[in-house]
Amino acid sequence: MNFRSPLIIIRSQYFLYFAVMGAVLPYFNLYCFHIGFSGYEIGVLSAVRSMAIVLFPILWGGLVDRTRLRKPIYLACNILATVAWTGYLFTTGFRSMLVITLIYGIFYTPIISLLEAATMDALEEDKASYGRTRAWGSVSFILVVLLLGRVIDSRGVQIILALVLAGSTLQAALATALPARQKQPPPVTRAGIRALFTGRFTAFLICAFLMLVSHGAYYGFFSIHLEKLGFSGTLIGVSWAVASAAEILVMVISARLFHRFSPEKAMLFAFGTAIVRWLILFQAVSPLVIIGSQVLHAVTYGVFHMASILYVDRLSPGSGKNLAQAVNNSVTYGLGLMVGVYLSGWLTAYVSVFTLFLISAGIAALGGVLVFTAVQLPRNDA
Repeated sequence: MNFRSPLIIIRSQYFLYFAVMGAVLPYFNLYCFHIGFSGYEIGVLSAVRSMAIVLFPILWGGLVDRTRLRKPIYLACNILATVAWTGYLFTTGFRSMLVITLIYGIFYTPIISLLEAATMDALEEDKASYGRTRAWGSVSFILVVLLLGRVIDSRGVQIILALVLAGSTLQAALATALPARQKQPPPVTRAGIRALFTGRFTAFLICAFLMLVSHGAYYGFFSIHLEKLGFSGTLIGVSWAVASAAEILVMVISARLFHRFSPEKAMLFAFGTAIVRWLILFQAVSPLVIIGSQVLHAVTYGVFHMASILYVDRLSPGSGKNLAQAVNNSVTYGLGLMVGVYLSGWLTAYVSVFTLFLISAGIAALGGVLVFTAVQLPRNDA
């Protein structure tokens, strides 16, 4: 195996990026809960992280397409995000953590969209196999949530701060080996940006936004929900790991999957699966049922995410692919999660987490209806 090949280097970036996410996503809100933050305060912090995803990937993606300096910008964002994270080690105050969260988000949020664009370039004509590269991230996520659950049981949830810092530092160091772009397209123009925002692309963004809004209760309050049901840190880690294991399986077969099914059909199926998943969590209290339902993450996240990346790459002009992936990431994992998590945090004062999942099912149903309508639009409809 050539450890300096572009794909191996890219896969190492996915591995480290999602290893860090495996500590942050399931456990950072739980850490905030343990240092005394209210549900509303946790929702605000989560919403700020999502707001950063809305704004800054678009700005950075546009800058990359204008300057064609993807590797230097990618490397700088990794380094500065790592520096910003160190602030969490020195405070537990809500206001100071709010500021740190915003600064961290400025530099952390564009990393994944720039990495996705670099992956599409590296895969060239083999884009349908994207899932096999992306699966490296899911492997690291599952390892981290499993191991970290046991560590948290013995050392406390605050251990995640040091571990995230270590993982981010290693990722920034290895980012220096990221391959430079071989074929530089011309800088993106205003006409190129206008060409990106076709009717079909805009309709897709609305549907993808609704899918991530429906995930707000899950990403924001699932771990807290499980702890209140009596789950240990180990079981919480297992539940997240099952989701990632299922996700890995579907990503490994992504080439066969997307040679057989179009991204549009895959997205429609993902919405139907999301409805079922949230309705199960609306009623379930059994650990076996809850953990079993995590298998559906393979579709609601894995299939939907892969279909989205391929769909956006297909619709976007060559000079605007960084911007297109950034817009996709901003509207979905940024604006969608911001609205979903903030709404869930606000609603926790009035309804149970069970009811939040019922609301999530309704939002997914709306998204499914809209995506069915959106795929009927002509590709170049403005």
